[in-house]
Amino acid sequence: MPQPTPEHPRPSAPLLTVTADTLVAVDFRPRAPRAPRRPPGPYRRLLSTPGARAFTAGNLIARLPMGMFSVSAVVMIAGTRGSYALAGAVTATGLAATALVGPWTARLVDRYGQARVAVPATLFAALGSLALVLCVRSGAPDWTLFAAYAATATTPNTGGMARARWSHLLKGDADALHTANSFEQATDELCFMLGPVLAAFLCTALFPEAGTLVGVVLLVTGILLFAAQRATEPPARPRPAAKAPFRAPGIPPLLAVCLATGAVFGSLEVVTIAFADAQGHRSAAGVVLALQAAGSCAAGLLYGALKPGGPAEVRLPWCVAAMTALMTLPLLVASLTGSLPLLALTLLAAGMATAPTMVTTMTLVQHRTPEGRLNEGMTLAVTGLLGGIACGSAAGGWTVEHVSPTAGYGVPVTAAALALTLALLSLPRRARRIRRARPAGARA
Repeated sequence: MPQPTPEHPRPSAPLLTVTADTLVAVDFRPRAPRAPRRPPGPYRRLLSTPGARAFTAGNLIARLPMGMFSVSAVVMIAGTRGSYALAGAVTATGLAATALVGPWTARLVDRYGQARVAVPATLFAALGSLALVLCVRSGAPDWTLFAAYAATATTPNTGGMARARWSHLLKGDADALHTANSFEQATDELCFMLGPVLAAFLCTALFPEAGTLVGVVLLVTGILLFAAQRATEPPARPRPAAKAPFRAPGIPPLLAVCLATGAVFGSLEVVTIAFADAQGHRSAAGVVLALQAAGSCAAGLLYGALKPGGPAEVRLPWCVAAMTALMTLPLLVASLTGSLPLLALTLLAAGMATAPTMVTTMTLVQHRTPEGRLNEGMTLAVTGLLGGIACGSAAGGWTVEHVSPTAGYGVPVTAAALALTLALLSLPRRARRIRRARPAGARA
């Protein structure tokens, strides 16, 4: 008995037919199912946020000169005036002016908006850099160099403005904000790794003023591109009702941690240059320090891809403890071997703890800063870092000169241990406030 056949049988081979003088093959056989697409990684999801890539590109261009200006100024002034002491004093004056002016500029950014304040502030700072070039080239008195470089203190905190945009766009998504903070920290490390190398190359390969001039062009171009992205700009708060970030609960202890952490960075840079010089390889100091920044950049990206457990105030002491432990490695290698290549490897490892520390610190600053004053809060944290860098540089330089370059590596270890102590002291007070805030009968 014949078996019923399907109403429309599916052929087991391609169907061949002829149309005019053309042979046509049609394959009706079922196709293998496509493999499911791999879900996008955390950074791809982050940069797929509407408008994120545009403001990130502009901010990256504007942030690169942050690692160029001081090196360019030192090379330019020392090369024409023949005095490293004068060059160091001028850049130190600019650092101190930035620490004073930066929070006020950030307060204006919060009140009137990033575009309205950042663009004129950047143009004024660019004029200060151009004035410095003119003063150096024309042989103007030394005091004019200090005045010109102090005018660059109005440069806005580009990293803080980018973090403020992420906080505005990712409000309520703690995991995405953690990834964004890690991405921004890695960007900081990348810029401070590439900036000095680019500045030194321009100043030596072209002419002494080239590094400053290129930095001005990059800064102004980047800020204009960044400010043009108005769709992602946080709303301005002309009359913020919240108190100043410095008086907000939990902010002063964080600023103290930032001050001690900055001392780690400042002393490490000075001591490493002195150690390399003592070994007869001063030109290699930049490469050695770049490895430390590279380790921090890689660790920052990895830290952002993970989802750390527990609140940030509990994670911070652990991050600082890891930084303190790893900072002992350069001291041990310098004391026991005196090998510059081994020292470079230990700095690469030591750098891997700095990015998680900074990411967690900035996350806490974002959490504790009153609403509407985020740029000011994060600029205060940067001011604390700058103050610590200045103190660490002075302490490291004194130790190198009066004791030895090897002993100088004890300064960043001491600063890291101080940061750990401050982080631990701030934790119980925070925990007690949380307990007192709980209603009676609530579970612990």
